[in-house]
Amino acid sequence: MVENIFWVFLASTLPILEIRGAIPLGLLVFKMNPILVYLVALLGNFIIVPLLLIFLKRFSEFLMHKWYFFNRLLNFVFSRTRNKSVRKFEKWGYWALYVLVAIPLPLTGAWTGSVASFLFEVPFKKSLFIIFLGIMTAGLVVLLLSYLGGEVLAN
Repeated sequence: MVENIFWVFLASTLPILEIRGAIPLGLLVFKMNPILVYLVALLGNFIIVPLLLIFLKRFSEFLMHKWYFFNRLLNFVFSRTRNKSVRKFEKWGYWALYVLVAIPLPLTGAWTGSVASFLFEVPFKKSLFIIFLGIMTAGLVVLLLSYLGGEVLAN
């Protein structure tokens, strides 16, 4: 049981799987309690967010101050991303970040939300709150779909 909890937790921290891979793993493969799976996956997926937000900021500052090439590259990436998406972000505001995290599709989730939050300079505490709400929502959607899918497959 502890080993299964570990695997669900680990899967939820990974950028490709996140909560949308960890919940089906716990429910359909390990046959764990749905509430336990949800809580473990939620914790695993969220625990990485503050680390990402801090790491992205410090790492980009380090690279920009240390090497001219990275300074130019990161400034180009930041300005291009902001120029292409700033209107959408201004229109939707923090809802854009929430939806980005809450929709359980590939290339969405806590990792992508953390990068977007960093790029658009969303304040740290606000980022944590919005991304947490998005993870909760995505987890509930995946839990429901996995549970119903498991019931259909069992019959």
